[in-house]
Amino acid sequence: MDLQLEGKVAVVTGASKGIGLAIADGFAREGAHVVAGSRSMTPELEGLRETYGVTAVSVDLSTADGPDALVRHAVDQYGGLDVLINGLGAGTPRSSFLDIDDAEWQRIFNLILFSAVRASRAALPHLLDADGSSIINISSVNARLPFPMVVDYSAAKAGLSNLGKSLSEEFAPRGVRVNAICPGPVRTPFWTAPGGFADATAAQAGTTAQEAIDVVVPQTMGISTGRVTEAHEVADLALFLASPAGRQHHRSRVHHRRRASQDVVIPCPSPRTRLPNTGR
Repeated sequence: MDLQLEGKVAVVTGASKGIGLAIADGFAREGAHVVAGSRSMTPELEGLRETYGVTAVSVDLSTADGPDALVRHAVDQYGGLDVLINGLGAGTPRSSFLDIDDAEWQRIFNLILFSAVRASRAALPHLLDADGSSIINISSVNARLPFPMVVDYSAAKAGLSNLGKSLSEEFAPRGVRVNAICPGPVRTPFWTAPGGFADATAAQAGTTAQEAIDVVVPQTMGISTGRVTEAHEVADLALFLASPAGRQHHRSRVHHRRRASQDVVIPCPSPRTRLPNTGR
């Protein structure tokens, strides 16, 4: 299927790994001009630069001027902007709400919420000048399903989802669609890296990290497909939402075990879950 994204200009934040990297890869494969923002360059992102000509910009998106600098880079290089992907995320398994100080709360909110606020504010004047433009926020089921182990992450993702709905109400009538993708567990370094959520789940279940992510998480969380989501599957959904094929979708988001005409549903855990289900 031709998604008609060739020649479109897409800015992707948090593009060095995980979902952001998969989305940057997906847009590049479709022939889009991708400007990928990340604090660090990874071998995978370098590979996209060499293979598809992706522009990789080293920038700290948690700062006040980082998102604006990334958007300006894209506009200066390509003369406009069609798609903004707010994909930056961060999460740390927490032992207790009482152990999270103000600095950590501020760090998580700067990374997840304020980076999206600033990037959207910088991008919207250019998106309003484009035809069929869109913003896609990578949120999480934790925006609706809070869990103590990720209390700060959950609160920030809830803010991100609400931000998207408000932006959609204001800007969809002016031609800019705003959607959120809210996945459950995704096989990314957030889960698989040492000290990540697979390790935390394995410690609770008395098993290995591999067994936790392959068996324990899908079974305990009631994931209908019997497995966690792969990053490229989230990317496929982002490509659809950004394409003309998804032009009727705005303010779309995942609901858990609810049905609504504007829901975008991918495999998610049951609301009764008692394990961390961070959607990264």
